[in-house]
Amino acid sequence: MSVHIDAKPGEVAETILLPGDPLRAQWIAETYLEDTICYNQVRGMLGFTGTYKGKRISVQGTGMGIPSCMIYTHELITEYGVKNLIRVGSAGAYQADLKLHDIVLALSASTTSGINQERFKGYTYAPTAHFELVTRAIEQAKKMAIDIKGGNVLSADTFYEDRFESYEQWAKFGVLCVEMETAGLYTLAAKHGVKALSILTISDSLVTGERTTAAEREKGFGTMAQLALEMV
Repeated sequence: MSVHIDAKPGEVAETILLPGDPLRAQWIAETYLEDTICYNQVRGMLGFTGTYKGKRISVQGTGMGIPSCMIYTHELITEYGVKNLIRVGSAGAYQADLKLHDIVLALSASTTSGINQERFKGYTYAPTAHFELVTRAIEQAKKMAIDIKGGNVLSADTFYEDRFESYEQWAKFGVLCVEMETAGLYTLAAKHGVKALSILTISDSLVTGERTTAAEREKGFGTMAQLALEMV
């Protein structure tokens, strides 16, 4: 077991889904997986392993923000041998053509975090998704007739901005949406030579002000979960 994950050796699968919300992890496990075990309850950050169509898959909550996500990502990779990490998270739209419940593949992740400025001595590092997982997600989305969009997303350090319109500069440069974890996930995946992809569901829009409910964010993003499970 590691510091923040109480799993025994072999209890975590090589492929894992990573929602920020631990209750979404529980919902995914209870809804889609068979023969499920709960391997972690430390700090309420639930983790489960089961099978989906005969393939062993885990689901682990990571909490909100890059620091929390990187703690769980690091331990899953270094302590439990996880090889394929797929974030299934929510995001706020920066573009007018992104509607509630639309699916976005994060091909790359800009960030307001300073984690990589420190790591790379002030230079800019561009965290990107793994090409194989991107390709598989696109192919599976076509099979499932899911309309997806792909591009650059923003991994922000703050949820409540001082200025509501501060998103506009990112939007003008083509950033699709904002979330809080992907840049950290992609950086660690690259460092350790494993595969990572963020699949995001639009939960609110900074353009229109629309938003989903807390209940919808916990249990209403089934399309994203099914896409992630089918592609792996």
